[in-house]
Amino acid sequence: MSVVIYHNPRCAKSRETLKLLEDRGIHPQIVEYLKTPPAEAILTDILKKLNKTPRDLIRRQETPYQELGLDNPELSDQELMHALSANPILLQRPIVTANGQAAIGRPPEAVLSIL
Repeated sequence: MSVVIYHNPRCAKSRETLKLLEDRGIHPQIVEYLKTPPAEAILTDILKKLNKTPRDLIRRQETPYQELGLDNPELSDQELMHALSANPILLQRPIVTANGQAAIGRPPEAVLSIL
């Protein structure tokens, strides 16, 4: 089974999710998305697996959210995807993909449903 975690080592939930996986003997591919932001095509695939919209994946408390005016309801999904790709700090975290599915590790146990 191929498991990928989009990880921010400074985030407690991300660290907890990684530990949860490792405690179960799963050694995921770790993508530090702040260093290696996922391309829009990857984000689109993740969104399909999550059955969510780009707006669902945005962390509203991050500074770029306000600076870029992402609260504007008239912004298209494509505009939001571009903002997420260009500003990966805006991504909900952690995101785990496995078995053709994805889950956001908030709480960390939420990822167990796709393993």
